[in-house]
Amino acid sequence: MASMARRLVVTGMGAAALAETALIHLGRTYGSTAAERATALAGDDIVAHPNVVTNHAVTIDAPPEAVWPWLVQMGWHRAGWYTAHWVDRLLFPANWPSANRILPSLQHIEVGDVIPDGPPEAECGMVVESFEPEASLVLHSTSHLPMSWRDRARLDWTWTFVLVPVDGVTRTRFLFRSRWTTSPWWLTLGGWLAVVPADFVMARDMLHGVKARAEGSTLESPFIS
Repeated sequence: MASMARRLVVTGMGAAALAETALIHLGRTYGSTAAERATALAGDDIVAHPNVVTNHAVTIDAPPEAVWPWLVQMGWHRAGWYTAHWVDRLLFPANWPSANRILPSLQHIEVGDVIPDGPPEAECGMVVESFEPEASLVLHSTSHLPMSWRDRARLDWTWTFVLVPVDGVTRTRFLFRSRWTTSPWWLTLGGWLAVVPADFVMARDMLHGVKARAEGSTLESPFIS
């Protein structure tokens, strides 16, 4: 009995390790090609020596100008991050549901603007580092840690969104890259084991949320239910 129990434990641990490895791979690469992962993008120089780089992508059946308005209005108590409604309700109950329409009042951004990613008391947000309308948007944060951690841990993080026209200008390849460096070691380890796998779910939802909205297929999309 003891030897059988040990075999079951070892088998279970092996299965868990394989599942974690698969989730880390998806969290780093979902939807992207090797060529896209190797391509230099705007904002790569901000976090020059990252601990983690993730690349995600999706093809949208709409031109870049139809995708761009959905990007510039993102943020906490703005248009949201276009994650699934169940994610919004479970993980971000204090935020509003992600918008299903373009909001004219949120279509203007400037370099240096702060895009909030939490309530005011959290002092958490992404700074607009650069943008090229209908082409790229680079956001940067050093505030995505609980307030009580900020005197003993560090997170330096960029999000880059790139819109590449394909098939002439009728479709868009939507690229999303994050680059981050963390310290100390326990935060880096936690990022690899928890945040990178979670990024598979969050980034996938965001990509498909933008895709559904830009294509005008919100009601039919399983990612918006």
